[in-house]
Amino acid sequence: MTSPVVLRPEIAALPAYRQGRQAAPGGFKLSSNENPYEPLPGVLEAIGAQTAINRYPDATAAALRERLGARYGLEADQVLVGAGSVSLLQQFMVAAAGHGDEIVYPWRSFEAYPLQVAITGATSVQVPNRSDHSIDLVGLAAAVTERTRVVVVCTPNNPTGTVIDEAAFLRFMDAVPATMLVLLDEAYAEFTDRAEAVDGVPLLERFPNLVVLRTFSKAYGLAGLRIGYALGDAELLAAAQTAGIPLSVTAVAEAAAIASLDAEPELLTRVAEITARRDRLQRGLVEQGWPVPRSSSNFLWLPAGAATTDLAEALMDAGFVVRAFPPEGLRISVGEAESVDSLLRATASLVHLLPTGARTAG
Repeated sequence: MTSPVVLRPEIAALPAYRQGRQAAPGGFKLSSNENPYEPLPGVLEAIGAQTAINRYPDATAAALRERLGARYGLEADQVLVGAGSVSLLQQFMVAAAGHGDEIVYPWRSFEAYPLQVAITGATSVQVPNRSDHSIDLVGLAAAVTERTRVVVVCTPNNPTGTVIDEAAFLRFMDAVPATMLVLLDEAYAEFTDRAEAVDGVPLLERFPNLVVLRTFSKAYGLAGLRIGYALGDAELLAAAQTAGIPLSVTAVAEAAAIASLDAEPELLTRVAEITARRDRLQRGLVEQGWPVPRSSSNFLWLPAGAATTDLAEALMDAGFVVRAFPPEGLRISVGEAESVDSLLRATASLVHLLPTGARTAG
């Protein structure tokens, strides 16, 4: 389509972000990394109590910021709430980079990163993942130049599910300029069950150029309300807030987030169920011969190469909507309990589509 007005060419050339397709009746949507559980009753009650929707919300989400600050041992001005962590990522990029600058990030990683960088006018610098599908921190540090303003690191990485260990991340932070912004995207942190995995929050005092981003969309099941948060230096957060759209976090979303924190023990029980389901699914896939890397998130990565599109279509025919990233692989979210055995039956009949050399010994 041709626009009736002149647009920035880099924006006009960009494909729009693709949302996961909806599943047919009786099928399973395993394409968007959503939490398969509905919000707990207390969360729904908090949402229902928000009747003053004729009024604007608190633009600072002060109550939630106070709550999160107390949770992490930070001041409230070291917490920024936004319309999902992806929105906050955009705000920080806009605040730090523009035309002539560079933003470095791993690839493959979150598919929104290239779009977000293009919106700032900066240049994308993509650093390929390692052969085991993990992020190459040494490569990321080596890609930094005098033009680099931001480096984004995603752990667990979307879509590969791999994590960064703390020792490697500390070496990375020591290797990059202290004046360059590092965005640690931890949208799936609650699903991580590996002791060596980095937790960015305790590192904030040591590295003032580090910002940690998290969300209520995944583990807390509030994807439809769009609410996430960033933790870091107060001045950095203030700059990002300036770059954001005012009043983008609704009172309903803030109330639901606070109620979710109140219900955290029950919600984390659900997270444990999801991770157990993930591990069972992964074992089954590996036994079938799929070369699935170990995941520390609520999804699995199937490196399928040239077979990616055919596999996605075959799974769609079997009732499973997955996310295809041709020609690299498929991302499969961990869904309802009843989806696991059904999915394994489907994948068992499809593993033959992989080239022999791409299969595991299973």
